[in-house]
Amino acid sequence: MTASIQIHAPLPLSHQLADLAVEALIDEADLSPKPALVDRRGSGAHSDLHLGLMHASALSLWPCFKEMAEAAMLHGEVGQPLREALGRIGREGETAMRVTTAGINTHRGAIWALGLLVAARALDPINNDAASIAARAGRIALIDDRYAPRQHDSHGLQVQRRFGVRGAREEAQLGFPTVLAHGLPQLAKSRAAGSGEQNARLDALLAIMSQLHDTCVLWRAGLDGLRAMHQGARGVLDAGGSATLAGRRALRQLDTRLLALNASPGGAADLLAACLLLDNFGSL
Repeated sequence: MTASIQIHAPLPLSHQLADLAVEALIDEADLSPKPALVDRRGSGAHSDLHLGLMHASALSLWPCFKEMAEAAMLHGEVGQPLREALGRIGREGETAMRVTTAGINTHRGAIWALGLLVAARALDPINNDAASIAARAGRIALIDDRYAPRQHDSHGLQVQRRFGVRGAREEAQLGFPTVLAHGLPQLAKSRAAGSGEQNARLDALLAIMSQLHDTCVLWRAGLDGLRAMHQGARGVLDAGGSATLAGRRALRQLDTRLLALNASPGGAADLLAACLLLDNFGSL
């Protein structure tokens, strides 16, 4: 009898990056208890979303992220051809996502944020620390996509005009400053304090929520909602974070307040997924 030994070749980089992007989306969805967001407890402030749908949506985007990584490796540099290839792939990915979700917009913002980061990571195998990847993503985002359909009246644009805040596009163009300055440092701080991985991720979300001018919250609840989010998230962190009893009580109060306002921090959730992806890139 002869024994057969199977040797599995390592996955191509584009496959690994797509795996990590989908994993970040699923980890963000699963994280509980998130204030007013879909999680393992329920649908938060959303009447049309649930955890199973978020999982299915994330998995449907794997080919999109893989193709974005492949486009980056093919073009090899930041420029108009790469930007427009990513725009086309992203629009095709959104169409596939909406087929899976029966038309519900589950991860449109995440396609933009995580797609840029996947492409930026694929471009340079050497300079792959979080700041360098985010900076490359920002350079890609600054380039105009001549083929993108013009949106004159989306919710995000209406909020930006009304309140004078930057949206997801500008956050990416600036190189994800909220993630780099608040999300990732808080993630590292809470881990170092022994808070446990789930609590560290919750604290990273709260750090993002404490700073971000979340257009999803502004659309649903205006400045009252934004102030409630900022103050409540800071309150949880000031109480010791989600790993403490006082912090957990403050987190429950924040959840109750945002639900009463119907204010779901979807922009912060997308940036948490970006934060987790940048953190997971370190495993490659």
